[in-house]
Amino acid sequence: MAPLPPPRPPHRSHRRVPAACCLFVLLLALVLLPSAAAKSSRRPITDNEIREKKSACYTDVENGLWGWACKSSATEKENCVLRCLSPECYDLIYGGDPLEEGELDYIRGHEYKYCMHK
Repeated sequence: MAPLPPPRPPHRSHRRVPAACCLFVLLLALVLLPSAAAKSSRRPITDNEIREKKSACYTDVENGLWGWACKSSATEKENCVLRCLSPECYDLIYGGDPLEEGELDYIRGHEYKYCMHK
């Protein structure tokens, strides 16, 4: 019987590393692209959608989901509802100077609504 040839060293394919990198990049893209696509294709919110969401926010505040402070006065309730409706717009328009008792601020109200629609 003839002796067996010496075993070959394991063959490492140079294609495995790029394939693994491609797979990683593909998975990363699948995770990141839906959020990026959602932001770029975002349409403005309609008045009906705002009314529905605001109604849901009032219900949440009334049910105590926003804490006792939000139920302490009508103005505090309104601040909490505006914050619930759009935290980003609330911080931009009212963040440093929330509505105070008895205050009616039509200018900031219009700015907030404009912020909601864009």
